[in-house]
Amino acid sequence: MTRTTTTTRRALLTAAAAAALALTLAACGSDPMPGMDHGAAPSATTADHDMPGMSHGPDGMAGMPGMDHGANGLAAEQGGYRLEGSLAGTEYRFTVTGPDGKVLTEYQPEQTKEMHFYAIRSDLSGFQHLHPTRSADGTWTAPLAALPPGEWRMYASFIPGAGSGKGTGLVLSRTATVAGQAEPVPLPAAATGATVDGYTVTVAGAPKAGAAGELTVTVAKDGRPVTDLEPYLETYAHLTAFHAGDQAFAHLHPEGAAATGAGGGPTLAFHAELPKPGDWRLFLQFRTGGTLHTAAITLNVAA
Repeated sequence: MTRTTTTTRRALLTAAAAAALALTLAACGSDPMPGMDHGAAPSATTADHDMPGMSHGPDGMAGMPGMDHGANGLAAEQGGYRLEGSLAGTEYRFTVTGPDGKVLTEYQPEQTKEMHFYAIRSDLSGFQHLHPTRSADGTWTAPLAALPPGEWRMYASFIPGAGSGKGTGLVLSRTATVAGQAEPVPLPAAATGATVDGYTVTVAGAPKAGAAGELTVTVAKDGRPVTDLEPYLETYAHLTAFHAGDQAFAHLHPEGAAATGAGGGPTLAFHAELPKPGDWRLFLQFRTGGTLHTAAITLNVAA
């Protein structure tokens, strides 16, 4: 073989090697790495959690199985417990399955109830707080008031009485769509008070996101302090909050139980721990004269 032929062959081999290397590098930039499947269709489980109109968390991710959203109520599964439900007319029927895959039939009461159920529309209007009934097979039925069209989120707040999470409070949720033309309700501006059924409710306190703090609520009527609040769920008031934008849930626990045979008010204290900054819609429920009142207030939480 001549020197010229050898040189030519080496040049051809070098060019071929360079072309192969270029193809390999291009493939690494577009194909998934080992163990990753970027092109796979979403699984049935993921699609089940990411339903049309579902509100996502701030990271843009839906409540996939096993995902921990910081216990903010936006996941349908946590700690092996899973919420399954559907809306039939104005009834929401649901079950909770435990880590063993079986429908949960054992619960521990929290504030006198085995299950606290909440419904709220994506614009934080239409708040409902119910205590559904459970059948022997573990199916819960929540009879809701009429639901205006739009995207709703349904929350189940409970303490399992069996399984690895026994005794641990959980909040799970799913979304539901009510057909029709939705008329959005603007979120009221942040304020320190609200009026409901002739009662004036004032909130004081400046909690910071992610930090434990205290909110005090004062109830008055016709300018006079109210001192005849009746026990409701073992306390003189019940307070829940929902975050504007993603509908994250928070239960603000009262400090102290209702006294036997004595009226409550005018000032009530709550332990407040709201996990993120921004506007939260607070719903305060209290009872007087056998009637339950619900006051709604927008609270802005600083970072």
